[in-house]
Amino acid sequence: MVVGKRVPGTVDLERSGRLTAVGIAQVGGDATELPLELPDRVVAAVLAQPSGSRPEARDLFYENNMKGWGSELVKRRPEITMAMVDRFVTKMYRTHADFVFTVTRDFVRSCQTPVLILPDDIPAHPYAVAMEAAMLAPKAEVSMFPWKEPKERIPLAVRQIRSFLRAHRPVAAAS
Repeated sequence: MVVGKRVPGTVDLERSGRLTAVGIAQVGGDATELPLELPDRVVAAVLAQPSGSRPEARDLFYENNMKGWGSELVKRRPEITMAMVDRFVTKMYRTHADFVFTVTRDFVRSCQTPVLILPDDIPAHPYAVAMEAAMLAPKAEVSMFPWKEPKERIPLAVRQIRSFLRAHRPVAAAS
């Protein structure tokens, strides 16, 4: 998994030209951030189950990462301390703790990249955040909701994703 500011470097290593981005859950944050980091290269993004903050559980991501990921990381990497994990997790999940974690509302309002949003509604993937992002983004489309249940709806959601990506396929450069 590639996170945050490392995404453009990874895309460059792969020698990608113009591209589409697909992100699910927390990785959706990276797909949200790509148009900010690579505005001339990302032609479309699909955000499935976008992660975000909800008022009644502002510290959900902070607490889960401190207890799970952070403590496991410190066990495996003795050069990393819990204080370092705390600084990282605090910056990641408490800096912009009322929307998505990787971009601001102002960025979403100004983003001209077409995005398809597939909302969810569990504590880590608030429906309200997904719909606010869809309402703010000038070129947003939204899937049906719920799209995962009943299971018979998943092929329809996949068809919508494929259709969206085909409609926004990167144009090959002329030789």
